[in-house]
Amino acid sequence: MSIIQQVTTASLTDNWRTINIDALDPESSSNFDTSTLHPAFTPVSDNEVRTLGQQVRQLLRGGDAEGALRGALEMAPYGGNDAVKEVHLQTVTEVLQSIKASEMTPMLQRIFKTEGGSDALDVLMKYLYIGMAASAKASPSRGSTISPQSTGAGFSQMGGRPGAQSESSGAAMSVLLSWHEKVVEVAGLGCVGRCMTDWRKV
Repeated sequence: MSIIQQVTTASLTDNWRTINIDALDPESSSNFDTSTLHPAFTPVSDNEVRTLGQQVRQLLRGGDAEGALRGALEMAPYGGNDAVKEVHLQTVTEVLQSIKASEMTPMLQRIFKTEGGSDALDVLMKYLYIGMAASAKASPSRGSTISPQSTGAGFSQMGGRPGAQSESSGAAMSVLLSWHEKVVEVAGLGCVGRCMTDWRKV
């Protein structure tokens, strides 16, 4: 038997790593709480988000769509729970759907050129992805079945117009995709990367 075969056989039978070297490394994540790396956000209540939503809608009714969009993006409820974030997502989506396609690019360019505009478009990109995920969940799959409702008169009735749910979620997805295209056009692809790597979730 050669020396190489003896060393290989010996190393296969030995448990050569018996020490947890991560425990000895002072910079290892096992030695400290990783949640301390990020500052804590102030909690946001449901009432605060609903009040903000009313203010945003007031700006929309007054014809200030850009102010409404800015207000919604600058006041993202990072410290809120899932229900609060869902309410704010609905507000942002409502603002996006109320803006005409011809106004998208000029409005985004004005926002981008102002102080904090890049951050605002990064937040918008987060909301676009969250909205697209929500629209995809809302639309039923092709294999889904709808159970008929009995009317008691000898025939069954399907609820609603066929495909109405998928039409509304498809229209919402179309609006979000249009916004996505315009945001990438104005802020560049770096906006997508920053959105994906940011630890602050909307």
